[in-house]
Amino acid sequence: MNKEWIDITQTISTRIATWPGDTLFEYELTATKDDGGAANVGTITASLHTGTHADAPFHYVSEGKTLDMLDVNMYIGRAKVVSVVGATEIGREELEGFDLTGVERLLLKTTNTASPEKFPDRINTLKENIGPFLKEKGIYLIGTDQPSVDCIESKELLAHHSLFNNDVFIIENLLLENVEPGDYDLIALPLKIEGADGSPIRAVLRKV
Repeated sequence: MNKEWIDITQTISTRIATWPGDTLFEYELTATKDDGGAANVGTITASLHTGTHADAPFHYVSEGKTLDMLDVNMYIGRAKVVSVVGATEIGREELEGFDLTGVERLLLKTTNTASPEKFPDRINTLKENIGPFLKEKGIYLIGTDQPSVDCIESKELLAHHSLFNNDVFIIENLLLENVEPGDYDLIALPLKIEGADGSPIRAVLRKV
């Protein structure tokens, strides 16, 4: 089949790495056919920021919109993958060399090695100047293969706020190690959870 969809989602399991101190993922069967039930029924416990996920503005701004308020069209459409492998911080200076004409969704490949089951010691982060730059370009969705756009120790979350102040929304923990830079169709829909600060997503790409 030509132009097959590429899964860029981390597999969620009890082995998946979570943010230090966050809720660990758990899955259990609460009813089983082996025990006489009509069906197998599972229950999960997890942080909404487990694995590949979307941040809602409410995650870092108390008056920000929650996930159920966001337009689903933002998460479906043409996207551009660019490689910034080797850069530990990504901002205007690292991105202005790319042709981003007409780009609305930008996915950053910052590493060639993904380890979903090991939380990184250091995160390739975004600079505070990235928000204004993306707005200038007309980009309203940014995705990264890192667990956050800010460093692990950050309390101010300067990159998150830079993006929020420039109407740019965030996807984190994408799996891009085997994805070549270029133009793709993207589907990365979060769950419609009322009042949620984030949601796991199933993200897929198809080469244009």
